Amino acid sequence: MSLSGISIQRPVLAGVLSVLIILFGIVGFSYLGVREYPVTDSPIVTVTTTYPGASPDVIAYQITKPLEESIGEANGIRTISSVSREAASVITVEFNLDADLEAAANDVRDKVTKARRLLPGDVDPPIVEKANAGDVVIFMAVESKTRNILEVSNIASTVIKERMQTIPGVKRVGIAGEKKYAMRLRIDPAKLAAYQLTPSDIEQALRKENVDLPSGRVEGDQNELTVRTLGRLTQERDFNNMIIRQEGSTIIRFKDIGYAELGAENERTAILNSLKGNSPTIGVFVEPQRGANAVAIADEFYRRLKELRREIPSDYELTIGKDFTEPIRASISEVEETLFIAFGLVILILFIFLRDWRSTIIPVVAIPVSIISAFFIMYVAGYSINILTLLALVLAIGLVVDDAIVVLENIYAKVEEGMSPIQAAFKGSSEIYFAVISTTITLAAVFLPILFLPGITGKLFQEFAIVVAGSVLVSAFVALTLSPMMSAYLLKHQEKPNWLYRKTEPYFVALNRAYEKSLSWFLRYRWTAFVALAATFGLIYIIGRQLPSELAPLEDRSQISLAVLAPEGSSYEYTEKYMNEIARFSVDSTPGLFQTYSILALTFGPPAPVNIAVQNTFLKKAGERTTTQADVFEIYSRNAQQFRGVMVFPVQPPTIGSRFGQAQPVQYVLQAQNLAALTDVLPKFMAEARKSDVLRFVDSDLKVNKPELVLKIDRDKAAELGISVAEIARSLQLALSGQRYGYFIYNDRQYEVIGQLQRQERDTPYDLKALFVRTRTGDMVSLDNLVSFRESVSPAAIYRYDQAISATVSGGLAPGKTIGDGVSEMNRIAKKVLPPSIKTSLAGESRDFSESSSSLLFAFIFALVLIYLLLAAQFESLIDPFIILLTVPMAMTGALLSLWIFGQTLNIFSQIGIITLIGLITKNGILIVEFANQSKEQGLNTLEAAKVAAASRFRPILMTSLAMIFGAIPIALTENSRNSLGTVIVGGLLFAGLLTLYIIPAVYSYFSRVPKPKPEEVPELV
Repeated sequence: MSLSGISIQRPVLAGVLSVLIILFGIVGFSYLGVREYPVTDSPIVTVTTTYPGASPDVIAYQITKPLEESIGEANGIRTISSVSREAASVITVEFNLDADLEAAANDVRDKVTKARRLLPGDVDPPIVEKANAGDVVIFMAVESKTRNILEVSNIASTVIKERMQTIPGVKRVGIAGEKKYAMRLRIDPAKLAAYQLTPSDIEQALRKENVDLPSGRVEGDQNELTVRTLGRLTQERDFNNMIIRQEGSTIIRFKDIGYAELGAENERTAILNSLKGNSPTIGVFVEPQRGANAVAIADEFYRRLKELRREIPSDYELTIGKDFTEPIRASISEVEETLFIAFGLVILILFIFLRDWRSTIIPVVAIPVSIISAFFIMYVAGYSINILTLLALVLAIGLVVDDAIVVLENIYAKVEEGMSPIQAAFKGSSEIYFAVISTTITLAAVFLPILFLPGITGKLFQEFAIVVAGSVLVSAFVALTLSPMMSAYLLKHQEKPNWLYRKTEPYFVALNRAYEKSLSWFLRYRWTAFVALAATFGLIYIIGRQLPSELAPLEDRSQISLAVLAPEGSSYEYTEKYMNEIARFSVDSTPGLFQTYSILALTFGPPAPVNIAVQNTFLKKAGERTTTQADVFEIYSRNAQQFRGVMVFPVQPPTIGSRFGQAQPVQYVLQAQNLAALTDVLPKFMAEARKSDVLRFVDSDLKVNKPELVLKIDRDKAAELGISVAEIARSLQLALSGQRYGYFIYNDRQYEVIGQLQRQERDTPYDLKALFVRTRTGDMVSLDNLVSFRESVSPAAIYRYDQAISATVSGGLAPGKTIGDGVSEMNRIAKKVLPPSIKTSLAGESRDFSESSSSLLFAFIFALVLIYLLLAAQFESLIDPFIILLTVPMAMTGALLSLWIFGQTLNIFSQIGIITLIGLITKNGILIVEFANQSKEQGLNTLEAAKVAAASRFRPILMTSLAMIFGAIPIALTENSRNSLGTVIVGGLLFAGLLTLYIIPAVYSYFSRVPKPKPEEVPELV
């Protein structure tokens, strides 16, 4: 006996099974986290090494290259990129999406340890960190009108950071614009020379005078005392009184050759609150762990912030600059609202067609059972509640009722013919049993290829696919158990239908007759079906070539940035002057402004170049302003050229990816074996890119015009005086680079002691004459006698991509252009300008777009092949699946036409919608072909069988199609990046749903064969 038969005979069992499904779903829901999208970022590990004072050349060849060569041996690496700039090396190792982050980080640590012996001896130890692709949950500004910035920074990096760091799911609480305490030793070179001292003497004196060694203990018969020697210098006066040298009764203290002051470790960075006249601010930003629940982190942050405001002194102001979970909450709320609207619309469609509460409730019950079951599936699979899983549920509402509708309609027809409800349930469910299983397996199989998609697309839509497929499979189970049981006990044969039914049935009957007549007329000219199919293929080709393509449409996230690049060699003060102008422009010209901050020298990592800055502007919520983010972007774009002393370009955060970066959408990587080959072709490439009508704000990260002072040591003269090259280099390093001389303890924390010439004593190259070194005889000699210098230019930073010298050319898009246009334009320029020796790659959003486009094409073809094979196995025919799959080009034509009419793009959402359409539209073909085959078995010829099957399935096809359409309409009507998914489903079903009712019967009448008799059982041979 079939599953349906058992359920009809044992109604309590059928009901209990559905209740159990709901219970498991509710339990699973209680454990699910909330995110905006599934985890799509690759596991990333960064290796940061600082070497104060070192040039990019030194960093690149003495630090970055040895580390890269060793790290490259790690398993599962997707890309390695690095930047070697003044004083810092940053290597970013991106692993394959399926790699384990902990194992990857440990592997990189092992490789770094292996390469450590190859690095300069005085370099800071490399720091290996797990990164998270720039995700930030909350950005908060900490300010005070009465305290200096050092105190503000201190409370942010101690009290606030320590309180927030323990929030579950937080990876790191970072401090932007941090002014960590440091004891700055300001050295006067003239006084230093007068006392015949060098910077090395100060460093050695500090090591002798600033110690805290364990001194042991004094032991008596009854007790013991620990001996503690207070050898640490802690206050400014201690350092000023530090003895540098003593000769007889003459004591030279540090205050004789300079002065010590409590200052900041990094004096060349800042965050300025532009709404408060660019007053100094400290930024606190919270980074989540990979896959963490950002909404839960934000909720706990606010709870702890409320406590902090009561605990810390009242003159500290804690202001939320940007809550990055606001768009997540809004999107989730919007999709939840869409879910309920779709539910109501589907119920309305069912009632319009059935016009009876008993009939309506049977398929409606399938919705909550199937939808709630998805939460348990999500829990078991380790998924979260996010936009895509909720979109899957919205879409599933229109799908999960299909099977129940088909079962109900067939049973109801039997009841109307005079059968008892129980007999009708047995017979009707058995007739439709195979069709339900076929359509369900087909629809679920459509999503199977998505599970094999690599990269960001696979990660994004695996959860979508599993939720939809899981819901549909559960709905089939419900349709074959609960629906027949409820039909058997709820449906009643009504001699006199209700008033609504009597009034509306004539219209439905007339609709059926009109369809039958139009179908009969069409079948007289059935050859036109092939003309129509050829036309659909032509439209697919024509429209497909015209549609712009992108990764995902931009959304209004109430955030926009102005990336600022001053000329190479610009000072911190130069950049700050222009940032003041840009800040005023941002405050005056931004409608709907909420907060705006100037960030100098990008302080979210190691020390950054002082000629780079960003103006981060956060807008009010979309409902609280009249202008959109895109409007503000255009205002910024029109005015970006008014700042003549710096390059300014606006950036909007991508829909999918980092929300806190300043990367342009188009990123094109040029790779060469050496720097000379790259610098030879880069200007030509840039000139061509800047002339393009597709791109704007084109720039390259590789700059070779940074001014530098090149010193050449007279080795013979130095050797004659007994002065080594190392001594000369060390003196320069200690005097100019801001080198760490040692550590000191302040407020029970350890901070750096940093020595450097006073700022006014290192203004020009000629100030080097004031530096002296000691000969072997103890005499002092000026560096001017040992070195010659010349001004030159060199790369501001040296970039490598996959261990080759690289330059990344980035650009924005001209109005009306998409990232697909931008990548195509870059490819065109590369083909025109670059020699074969220069290789190219894509990075960032461009790479994700390219990978998603190719992988989705694979998924589409794979889905077609898979469905064909499944249908061939189910129908035991190679012809029937071909007929059914002819619905696909009709659906694609409708989908592409809809995108073209509404001015939308081909993106990952619309492409996934097209793949989903394959399963949705083939259901109609399956119903017609299956019933036509049954009619042929009863003796009808092929043409009559096709006509009868189409007419008998007209109403259920219409009902299920409208249910799916109305389930997707709320998605299509939303104003966000995801509406294209709803657009292609609605457009594809409307267009193909109509054509399918005519073309499939016509094609079936040409190609379908008379079924062969099934072979009898072969007798066993003796």
